[in-house]
Amino acid sequence: MERSRDKLVVFYDGSCPACIKDRRWYEKLAGRTGDSVEWLDITGRDDELRQQGIDPDKALRELHVKDSQGRVHREMDAYILLMSRVPVLKPLAWLIGLPLIRPLLARLYHRWVDRRLSTGS
Repeated sequence: MERSRDKLVVFYDGSCPACIKDRRWYEKLAGRTGDSVEWLDITGRDDELRQQGIDPDKALRELHVKDSQGRVHREMDAYILLMSRVPVLKPLAWLIGLPLIRPLLARLYHRWVDRRLSTGS
């Protein structure tokens, strides 16, 4: 089976409207490619996350994706892996992996998440 068709499990915050919107956006762009992605709502699943080696607090603060080999990728690596499956998003996945772009985007993303979690929206 080719790598792009291997199943990914995306751990996302199903109680976050922006996260749900991002999921829908991804699924729309992915089309049939999106069939290889399983979305797992982490709400109320702290024990399950810990069993998979994922800190529940970090799961709220960073995207986590598990590949078909059982490896968990987080933060920008998770975004790059997820986006690289969709032809229209591949250039963006490449761009966010660049050495100067990656840390800047990571900082901006963490600020956005911290703000979202502090306001409860």
